[in-house]
Amino acid sequence: MKIFSLPLFLFLLIFSLPAFATVVVTSPSNGQTVGQSVNYAATATTSTCSAGVASMGVYVDNNLIYVVNGTTLNTTLQLAAGQHNTVVEEWDYCGGATYTSLQINVSNQYGVFVTSPENNGYVSYLTNFTATATSSCAAGVAAMGVYVNNQLVYVQNGASLTTILDLPAGYQQAVVEEWDYCGGASYTPVNVTVLGTTLSSLQASGGWNGYGELAPAYEICSSSCSGVTWSMAQNINSPSLSGNATQFNIGGTVPYSDALWTNPLIGQNTTQNIPDSDHTLLPGLHNFTYDAYVYVTNFSITQNLEFDINMYMNGAGMIWGNQCDHLADGYWDIWDNVNAAWISTGVPCNLTNNAWNHVTIQAQRESNNNLLYQSITVNGVTFNINQTFPPFTVPSGWWGITVNYQMDGDYEQDANTTYVDNFSFTYW
Repeated sequence: MKIFSLPLFLFLLIFSLPAFATVVVTSPSNGQTVGQSVNYAATATTSTCSAGVASMGVYVDNNLIYVVNGTTLNTTLQLAAGQHNTVVEEWDYCGGATYTSLQINVSNQYGVFVTSPENNGYVSYLTNFTATATSSCAAGVAAMGVYVNNQLVYVQNGASLTTILDLPAGYQQAVVEEWDYCGGASYTPVNVTVLGTTLSSLQASGGWNGYGELAPAYEICSSSCSGVTWSMAQNINSPSLSGNATQFNIGGTVPYSDALWTNPLIGQNTTQNIPDSDHTLLPGLHNFTYDAYVYVTNFSITQNLEFDINMYMNGAGMIWGNQCDHLADGYWDIWDNVNAAWISTGVPCNLTNNAWNHVTIQAQRESNNNLLYQSITVNGVTFNINQTFPPFTVPSGWWGITVNYQMDGDYEQDANTTYVDNFSFTYW
């Protein structure tokens, strides 16, 4: 519930919901308008069946129209124009099944339909481009290509395109174009912002430190803290998306006490070999992405999950605090540094229980060190925040960026467990 100005510590962590099996669909996206050639791409995992996932399939309007063996699915299906309720489902070897539902709008208009990346979205330097095309030419579409900043960088024969391109950091103007056999062409622009340096698999990194925060004073204790207990365990393969998740536990006897875990990434005490000893890196950093998957084992007793980024530089303290205040106001809250207060965003914090939840937080340091909370994305749905707060004062010797993950205890301080996987931090 509380954020503390810990020396050197920058917060930033995402939460994820509990899930014993999951289907992650990367194409198409829910609510998307696509052409009549629809690319379906998905992966599936299960932690309840030791034999694993047997097969996957696609339903369209309650009709099973495609099945493939294994844990991945990638196919192009021809669908009639109109609204369609579709489902991507997995079946495991133990008789279990889970699914993800998607509603799409299939257009019979001619042109280029881009599934990925999202226009005006944020992407990594390895950017997946997926698109299909239709043409009024009776002979059909001959080829498709991708332009980046007016340079043709990729071409693929046929009426569908799937590739991964290595793009430079920053704002990039891309165009996906089709050329038909009759000499015609059409295109769709896709502008993206390519994120900078990414530190990956942070949940598996060394250098994590855990602390107790005993209610009601919430003073930090690093060892024995009568009334609150905490622990973490790395190298967890189930539940896990990567096979290397980390388990976080909280317990104790004093209600509403918290457990905080922190990892100093850049600057003093760096765990990533980025000391910035000459103080030249941090002054040039203005954009940050906190991205993680969180698995909640019991959302009914999960008081609060906190994901924060902290930056300390030239006497300015900047804490981008983000919390899912589940059992209190029920909204996502952000941290007002100067007034040391949580501010409700009005965005409901709805996490899926017993499932992996993907959380992405975009933050920015403005030229005067003001903190801009840009957006929170949960399971593919982006909520724009766009609220700004001034920094607070810290000792001039503090220098670094730290990410934190925090679990808050409920009114009975029930023992609770969450898992974090595929945790990354990107800065530019």
